[in-house]
Amino acid sequence: MEQIAVVTGADRGLGLALCADLAARGWRVFAGQFMPAWPELGELAQQFPQRLSVIPLDVGSTESVQAAAQAVAAAADHVDLLISNAGVTSPTTPRNLRQSLDYDEMQRLLNINTLGGIRLAEAFLPLLERSQMKRLCFVSSEAGSIERATRTAWYGYCSSKAALNMAVKLMFNHLRPEGYTFRLYHPGWMRSYMGGSKNTEALLELEEAAAAALAYFLPDQEPASEDRLALRDWQGEEWPW
Repeated sequence: MEQIAVVTGADRGLGLALCADLAARGWRVFAGQFMPAWPELGELAQQFPQRLSVIPLDVGSTESVQAAAQAVAAAADHVDLLISNAGVTSPTTPRNLRQSLDYDEMQRLLNINTLGGIRLAEAFLPLLERSQMKRLCFVSSEAGSIERATRTAWYGYCSSKAALNMAVKLMFNHLRPEGYTFRLYHPGWMRSYMGGSKNTEALLELEEAAAAALAYFLPDQEPASEDRLALRDWQGEEWPW
């Protein structure tokens, strides 16, 4: 049976690198596009015309996510691997309690970073039901670890990632008994565009980050047990909740 993946946030950064790696491995990939003016995803689709399909997808919109799921269902009878990668951070300097917090911005981050993953899982569940693999992967962050939190600001971003971790735990409790498997992942400090422009000071090139992520997401390197949810990073280290 053909192996089929859906990747959100595929326009650039880690999402684009994941799509390229999966397509090169022979997967059929549905790549969620949020920024049609950004050229790289279209160029990648031209490299893999039989392997990569671009679909409009805004994880901050329930209607967009549902439409994307319908588009995939019209072209494929199942989905094996769902990668919830789309995420945002604030383009402005994070504020603390003495700097007039931007609640609209915090709600935007929660809508995309937390609710986006929930929307995605709900909409694509009927297609995942038809898979033997049933793998759901969520890109989280060290910022979601409450125990290791040291920041004094970043309310929206940190809260959105901690809330995502809890949402994935609830999904795990519900769906693991039905054969679903989960990956909750901190990809490390990447040279990505998450802040709006490319971060050239970060540690990991995007191709390195994608290879490390797929080493964890794909069945080649299974954990000792699928019956315990853990947040792991690109080096295999487990992070506390």
